[in-house]
Amino acid sequence: MSLWKLKITMYSTLALIIGLTTLIFLALLNAMGVTLGLLPLIAIVILFNLIQWLVAPYIIEALYNVREADPIRYSWLHEIVDKLSRKSGLKKPKVMIADMPIHKAFAYGSPLTGSRVGVTRGLLATLSRDEIEAVIGHELGHVAHKDMTVMVLVSLLPAILYYIGYSLMYVPSRRDEDEGGNLAVIGILLLLASFILNLFVLGLSRLREYYADRHSASIVSYGARKLQLALAKIVQATDKIIRSGYVDLGRYKSFRALFISDPSRAFSEARALSYYRRDYMLVERLKRRKLTTLDLIEELFSTHPNIVKRLKALDQVAAELGQA
Repeated sequence: MSLWKLKITMYSTLALIIGLTTLIFLALLNAMGVTLGLLPLIAIVILFNLIQWLVAPYIIEALYNVREADPIRYSWLHEIVDKLSRKSGLKKPKVMIADMPIHKAFAYGSPLTGSRVGVTRGLLATLSRDEIEAVIGHELGHVAHKDMTVMVLVSLLPAILYYIGYSLMYVPSRRDEDEGGNLAVIGILLLLASFILNLFVLGLSRLREYYADRHSASIVSYGARKLQLALAKIVQATDKIIRSGYVDLGRYKSFRALFISDPSRAFSEARALSYYRRDYMLVERLKRRKLTTLDLIEELFSTHPNIVKRLKALDQVAAELGQA
């Protein structure tokens, strides 16, 4: 997907999410007649999510034992982040390391903490420094595009619909039974609308992953090729850990949108890697895999694009940038 097509698709998806939410609210207000009761609920949901956004970095660091990377021991990592931040026109984020066995990198932050880029010990032990550089470039793409803020804001919309729908279904009506039944029906419709909007939010998340991949390719020498290999190795290594039974994958699902790939999809994606162990052959043979209907359905509920589609998209980026 070319850059301008990617931007148009991304912005149109964002506009669609906002537009659908606005229409649903207008229909709700028309059906309810009285809107005053909804305003406090909407305000509470917005406030709750904004507070969650502000303090999320502290929660992430407490849950996953994330600490700032020692500037001496990890001087090479700081140098990579510093160099790529300058190329991205960004102030250097804090460099963090998570004591996690899975192989991930992530960008996060809030106005309270500033931007932070983290890598796990598993990733440092698996990838070469060139591949780590490409992964860092991807995460800085998220910082440059303000993806953390954008995704929090668009995620508010289905969250508001969900809580309103839930309250209409389960809060006893103070009026007659017929009206209570009508409100329950409206509540069910709002829950359905929230589910549909969440699919659009996941779609927007996947588009922003493509955008961050392109950013990495543009600031790292032969970044598209390095990132392809890094992604393939990450999927394979994550699958091995999951198969071992040593890691509880559910522990990481809540923050899967932060990671460079979706850990919940590692098992299914690694099936295509099971016979390919040799560097770029791993990537090239994986790209030839034909996507099944199940693959496409799984992708609908994922924060990240299917690995095969993502590697092929990086092929297009490499060609555009002369990295073929």
